[in-house]
Amino acid sequence: MKRLALQTETLELGGDGAELARAAPGEPRHGTGHTFPEITASRRGVTVNGSRAAVMGLALALAMGCRSDRKPAPPSRVAARDTAPQRDTTNLYAATGADHLAPPAAGARPLVYVPNSHDGTVTAIDPRSYRVLRTFATGALPQHVVPSYDLTTLWVANNRGNTLTPIDPATGREGRSVPVADPYNLYFTPDGRFAIVVAERLRRLDFRDPHTMALVQSVPVPCKGVDHMEFTADDRFAVATCEFSGQLVKVDLAARAVVGALTLDPDGLGSAAMPQDIRSAPDGRVFYVADMRANGVFLVDPVAFRRVGFIATGKGTHGIYPSRDGRLLYITNRGWNTTAGGRRGPGTITVLDPQTQRIVATWPVPGGGSPDMGNVSADGRELWLSGRYDNEVYVFDTETGALRHRIKVGREPHGLCVWPVPGRYSLGHTGNMR
Repeated sequence: MKRLALQTETLELGGDGAELARAAPGEPRHGTGHTFPEITASRRGVTVNGSRAAVMGLALALAMGCRSDRKPAPPSRVAARDTAPQRDTTNLYAATGADHLAPPAAGARPLVYVPNSHDGTVTAIDPRSYRVLRTFATGALPQHVVPSYDLTTLWVANNRGNTLTPIDPATGREGRSVPVADPYNLYFTPDGRFAIVVAERLRRLDFRDPHTMALVQSVPVPCKGVDHMEFTADDRFAVATCEFSGQLVKVDLAARAVVGALTLDPDGLGSAAMPQDIRSAPDGRVFYVADMRANGVFLVDPVAFRRVGFIATGKGTHGIYPSRDGRLLYITNRGWNTTAGGRRGPGTITVLDPQTQRIVATWPVPGGGSPDMGNVSADGRELWLSGRYDNEVYVFDTETGALRHRIKVGREPHGLCVWPVPGRYSLGHTGNMR
């Protein structure tokens, strides 16, 4: 097992929460702002600020809690069936089982919505015939199509257009756009009280009314490129990824304040990581963080807020989607380590068992591709994904791993939404359901 070194630092937030001050190991921590620990995990040597007893205690804790970094299993086209009995006693995805649609979702017209970022449009696909039905304009740089908490609206996040465009899921028709600053992504608190607009360029999380989108409070984040979020099993905290500073930030939802920051630091280089999507294991004990530059997923303890492992998956790791029984995670590797990307890269899908933390299958994209974001169909039989740099949509058979359909869409398709899907309520993104 490779050793992880922890270097304790202190981040101090001033009155506006926008400035950071780091104290080197052994230096006193000063300042009038709130302080919280920043933990940096490294694969080089061991240096821990503190007493010998503290070092031994941390080493023992890491030895007990960490799993060694793993390399991908040999490629396979076949994954375990999505209907096997659930082995976890706790399953956050228990209400998202195959075809278990909540009443508001059951009345929706079955469609797959694909935001074409470079065209400013959304393409609607019939999931039964696999044909494009229509493409309609929304706003500049649509990034994700997001189900509302109450499942009655789908929101298109027009990042550069500074609007959210509502779609009526019963008809598939768009409504009048709502002005919202810098909506890269959109989430909802587990109690449904707030929408959280991820304002990446503005470096903040905007808590808004979940229906009108009126601003309630802006929370600055001490990182660059905030983009995806996940919520702890007790519904008290959110953890957000920061793509351009290689960090995670932890947010107290009741206080609406940042309470921690974690630098992933894969090679002791500070900001070498490039975290993307983040999803919880079914039991809530581990968060999986897709990292496009590290080519795998970091394992993070969301309570202790520390990195506990890493699993290599494939080049350009980006999205994470649980199977309908929550027993598997489908992880997209879009084939490129940069945001520019390219055509026909070595894109793959990694199928991971979160209970054993082992890879059970790897599905290639025949001829190359760039699988990015999407979701699993309501019946659990298909995985729909956007092909970010190839202007297409992929449909994988979740039983065999075979690519069944490639559907041409607009330029740079991104946060694809399959609707309806099972679940009592939506936490946002492309359909993170509970």
